[in-house]
Amino acid sequence: MNPPRTDARRHHDPTIRGFASDNYAGAHPEVLAALALANGGHQVAYGEDEYTDHLQQIIRSHFGATAEAFPVFNGTGANVVALQAVTDRWGAVICAESAHIHVDEGGAPERMGGLKLLTVPTPDGKLTPDLIDRQAYGWDDEHRAMPQVVSITQSTELGTLYTPDEIRAICDHAHERGMRVHLDGSRIANAAASLDVPMRTFTNAVGVDILSLGGTKNGAVFGEAVVVLDQDAVRRMKHLRKLSMQLASKMRFVSVQLEALLAKDLWLRNARHANEMAQRLAEGVRAVGGVEILHPVQANGVFARLPHDVAERLMKRYRFYFWDEAAGDVRWMCAFDTREEDVDGFVAALKEEMAR
Repeated sequence: MNPPRTDARRHHDPTIRGFASDNYAGAHPEVLAALALANGGHQVAYGEDEYTDHLQQIIRSHFGATAEAFPVFNGTGANVVALQAVTDRWGAVICAESAHIHVDEGGAPERMGGLKLLTVPTPDGKLTPDLIDRQAYGWDDEHRAMPQVVSITQSTELGTLYTPDEIRAICDHAHERGMRVHLDGSRIANAAASLDVPMRTFTNAVGVDILSLGGTKNGAVFGEAVVVLDQDAVRRMKHLRKLSMQLASKMRFVSVQLEALLAKDLWLRNARHANEMAQRLAEGVRAVGGVEILHPVQANGVFARLPHDVAERLMKRYRFYFWDEAAGDVRWMCAFDTREEDVDGFVAALKEEMAR
């Protein structure tokens, strides 16, 4: 029996693209070039390197003079660390029922962070002051976890967007009740691109206290960051990051990716392209009889309803997921590397399957 080959080689067809998730995309070439640039020689470990130091300047240019970034490995880690930083042991987090922290993080905020999630059903993935008040009560009741944080997602898990005024209203409402506001920004770039405003316009400028800044879905290999906007809101971030197993020893390789995205306009170019492909996809889908688009297409995702058997056949040609299989709801995501021909080919395949 021949020994296995030990040289690196490609194990996939790089021409194949699907619509399952923007996490499926590879890394942007400019990010890969930045990783190579940061390689070589020695740099101090655990964040005391030149790249992480320079990242702080870039973060402040986006989020104000008091902002501070704490790079982490992944989005779940960013959310858990951020939420722990603004809660007590008896604290609870109010979030939409569809929130990633509730649906897609394996119970990590609760099991690893020790946080109680108080969920609210929302038709479009967005909280409002009135919806928040369904769970914002009982601060002096020792029998109930204390609401201390409101967590929102921008863009939401349903591909919708908060306007800056909507987030300001949430922040004002939460702060009046002694609560902090966390923003899950795994797709914050797509939101800023769609709204055509700087990220600060709907974060620090309107009262958000802490955010999870996404990188992976926007062209990084791996890595996100917790960005503290209000220094008075958090406690012992460095210790929480380490305790939560999110402290990278070779942090320069996380920081340099975020630097490559944020120093100029790569983050915006990538997000705009993904959003444009989602709009192209939505336009094509609207022309297909029997398929219903469920939510406004405001970022890089399209949510649709179609016959179950059609979805299953189409999945064999293009990878994507059911969102609610019982209802026939699916989610189609576009990425920074989605091509027009990918979208057009998918729409043509959808038409063929619907005609069968």
